[in-house]
Amino acid sequence: MTNTVPNVVFKSRVRDESIGGDNPFRWQDVDSNDIFKGKTIVMFGLPGAFTPTCSNAHLPGYEAKYAELIERDIDEIYCLSVNDAFTMFQWGKHLGIERVKLLPDGNGDFTRGMGMLVKKENFGFGYRSWRYAMLVEDGEIVKLFSEPGKADNHPEDPFEVSDAVTMLEYLKQR
Repeated sequence: MTNTVPNVVFKSRVRDESIGGDNPFRWQDVDSNDIFKGKTIVMFGLPGAFTPTCSNAHLPGYEAKYAELIERDIDEIYCLSVNDAFTMFQWGKHLGIERVKLLPDGNGDFTRGMGMLVKKENFGFGYRSWRYAMLVEDGEIVKLFSEPGKADNHPEDPFEVSDAVTMLEYLKQR
């Protein structure tokens, strides 16, 4: 694992009312500096939108603890998944996510750079992110909570240390 976040470009979609119509969104490149430079960020990576643990616990947990985390001098909280921008948008809408920002890593470039890209072919997912959470200050990784047993085609989906409560407890002790 690296001590700094990978420098990549995320292909995202942003709302633009000037477009009009039913889908007023345009493509916008967002790079690592846009997210991390001069900021304190909590980011968590997870295997996939609409999947059970990600949808029932991981993302909703950070949404529920958003205010408490932000009170700990966090500028923003991001959820990253190796999914495209359309899928991430619909997933957030489906779950009613209003505060945590969803970040599509469609090509897995950031996840690969983090050393967190794993095969999940045993579930028919292809390449996905290993489940983790991290605290990042100005692009420097201060603390990383990576789920135990990281491996290709892991038979389970560990969720023990990358949750919002663990991150909040860490921030309270800083």
